[in-house]
Amino acid sequence: MTKWDYDGPILEIENLSISFFTRAGEIPAVMDFSTTVMPGEAMGLVGESGCGKSTVALGVMQDLGKNGEIVGGSIKFKGRNLNEMSEEELRDLRGSEIAMIYQEPMASLNPAMRIGKQLMEVPMIHEGASKEQARKMAIEVVTDVKLPDPERILDAYPHQLSGGQQQRIVIAMALMSKPSLLILDEPTTALDVTVEAGIVDLVKGLGEKYGTSMLFISHNLGLVLDTCDRLCVMYSGEAVETGSIEDVFDKMRHPYTQALFRSIPLPGADKNASPLIAIPGNFPLPHERPPGCNFGPRCDYFVDGLCNKGAIPMVAVEGGGRDRHESRCLRVDEIDWKAPPALGDNTQKTEPGEVVLKVDGLKKYYEVAANAIFGGGDVRVVKANETLSFEARESETLAIVGESGCGKSTLAKVLMGLETATDGSVTLNNNHIENTPIENRGTDTVASIQMVFQNPFDTLNPSMTVGSQIIRALEIFKVGKTAADRRQRMLELLDLVKLPRAFADRMPRQLSGGQKQRVGIARAFAGSAQIVVADEPVSALDVSVQAAVTDLLMEIQRENKTTLLFISHDLSIVRYLADRVMVMYLGHVVEMGTTEEVFSPPYHPYTEALLSAVPIADTSVLKKRIVLDGDIPSAMNPPSGCPFQTRCPHKVNVAGNLCETEVPPMRDLAGSQQIKCHLAQSYLDQMEPVIKIAAE
Repeated sequence: MTKWDYDGPILEIENLSISFFTRAGEIPAVMDFSTTVMPGEAMGLVGESGCGKSTVALGVMQDLGKNGEIVGGSIKFKGRNLNEMSEEELRDLRGSEIAMIYQEPMASLNPAMRIGKQLMEVPMIHEGASKEQARKMAIEVVTDVKLPDPERILDAYPHQLSGGQQQRIVIAMALMSKPSLLILDEPTTALDVTVEAGIVDLVKGLGEKYGTSMLFISHNLGLVLDTCDRLCVMYSGEAVETGSIEDVFDKMRHPYTQALFRSIPLPGADKNASPLIAIPGNFPLPHERPPGCNFGPRCDYFVDGLCNKGAIPMVAVEGGGRDRHESRCLRVDEIDWKAPPALGDNTQKTEPGEVVLKVDGLKKYYEVAANAIFGGGDVRVVKANETLSFEARESETLAIVGESGCGKSTLAKVLMGLETATDGSVTLNNNHIENTPIENRGTDTVASIQMVFQNPFDTLNPSMTVGSQIIRALEIFKVGKTAADRRQRMLELLDLVKLPRAFADRMPRQLSGGQKQRVGIARAFAGSAQIVVADEPVSALDVSVQAAVTDLLMEIQRENKTTLLFISHDLSIVRYLADRVMVMYLGHVVEMGTTEEVFSPPYHPYTEALLSAVPIADTSVLKKRIVLDGDIPSAMNPPSGCPFQTRCPHKVNVAGNLCETEVPPMRDLAGSQQIKCHLAQSYLDQMEPVIKIAAE
């Protein structure tokens, strides 16, 4: 039998339990997990960090390391039990019949080998192909993954490719031997959304072309909707719900699945009238799981004496049919799943006050030597920010949106005083701060503009308690006359970010990611900051924690009339949170306006592509699909004319070569919307919405 003519289930996992054995004893990571993947089917595995998704994938690959062990159940690949195979049999399967694509592409590529050699190794090792045959196959598969100039790519080293190109090479490598099963572990998390859209389309198309079955691991429900036929939701080591995409999205029958959907912003969500509902409590650690249902302590439908008694099996959901819709809930038939959620308190929309920050014609250029290590060579200029102009008002949330390399974080550094401006002005409360580095700024200025960083793990000192780190910030900002005053203020700040006061004596390692981010927010507000620059503050957090941290930021903003500059690439959270939006591309502001204006046509062509690329976890949303060609150009070598012209699908509608030769002026549309584009007004007026909600 060849590897392509098998018609039974490609992957059958039955009652799988995996534990890790440490000095502290056995830690159960996955328990009683079952799923089936049929030929040509894409199965999504969804859940938050620590739920066991990647452990299942490593179990399939039989790559659990020294400490990991399958302690129960079986994993069958095409009817053969992987647990019982010898190392030699597994070696023949890995890479040939079962391939895996990891989250970080550079971890899968050898930095010292050319791309071509790495690709050619696969058929040469697994199929005994000659060098000539392997080179021909490599060119074919590089063409399949839509990379330009395959010959040049094959002769390049990994560091000469962008992140998106590296991930395409890793996909090409996985597909070289036309595997029957492809495991993708968060394959697009490290990529920009427009690049992610291209990779998602690519994976779907190649899956159909090669008939490959897929196990797609993700925490992003929108991405799973775009790529998969069926899905399995995991919580704390167990599968809690499984079924077709339509069943789980539209007829969800587990309280955790329902809570997960209620904590993510979908089109139409209103931060004042219907705020996101965060899941109460925290994810249980493996050695602290409750008796009975793992989700019990956080569940709105928990019944004492029922839900915490004994193991809970997966049960078939009525009407699930051949798609095998199942749920791990004892009350699945008693709960009214259509009942609307009990909403929290409605909040009044805050009206923006006076302008507190004004940026006018800001430029930030860096000079880089061609040979940066040894010096010498031509000096090249990196234009990180190019003539940025905007205002931010008291109590307002201004979202700064764009992909890696667009200049968002450089702008944040200039505002914070970590960099000084090359040209233009930054005015904070009528004081010019563009040329004043942070060490020369007065205490009041430093306290007025604070930052919440992307990764909460990197921003806290691991050797100081939480309380002492907040007190240190209070000392710097000269808050409180005595140590007792500062300790009292520190405890009030913990109250503000909804952390127990007992956390003052904890070390950062004793806190979860969401709790660390709350400490970062408390520290930012230690000096009663007027402006908080939040640089991707929730992108490193799980979706249920995102909702809690987002609501917390808005609550503090309402109480303190803070101006929030919210830097993000996630347009779903921006649509929910922001009052105004500024879209950046390659150092330029290409569009600006109220959230309503920016999310409705007419759009700048880049905004249109961004909106189309963002995965939305809602089956009722109809989305225009726009996949951009190529990668974002380097700021060291930007294109002439319009910064977006090398990737713009609308460029053909501009007469002559205006897009290639002239930077478009910023022009005013209706209301407060501004757009940097050469397209005629009559053409913009005909633009259709990217996102539509289907009629019921």
